[in-house]
Amino acid sequence: MTHTLQLALRRPHSHLTIATLTGDIDMHGAPVLRAQALEAIQQGPPHVVLDLTRVGFCDSSGLSALIGIWHAARAAGGSLSLAGAPDRLIRMLALTGVDSLLTVHATADDAVTAMTGS
Repeated sequence: MTHTLQLALRRPHSHLTIATLTGDIDMHGAPVLRAQALEAIQQGPPHVVLDLTRVGFCDSSGLSALIGIWHAARAAGGSLSLAGAPDRLIRMLALTGVDSLLTVHATADDAVTAMTGS
């Protein structure tokens, strides 16, 4: 795992972007995530899946970035789903109540199926 956060974007459907993250979503990675995800939402489509399978760590700044991305996606008429979130992040989402805002799927494929019906 790398500590520098990297995002790889792909669009498997015309209305959906999958961002695969590699690294940590911390005080260094959170601004990168927020900036790149907001740019992807602005360029469209506003429906985003964050594939967190390769994320090693997420702190409170990362949680704040996720909430900001969720707000931006909703404001653009879209949505944000998480896939493959590490157990520690799932616990943080539950403890903070953010799990009521963000849908978490086991895999990116599960998230795509839930969002597209296929």
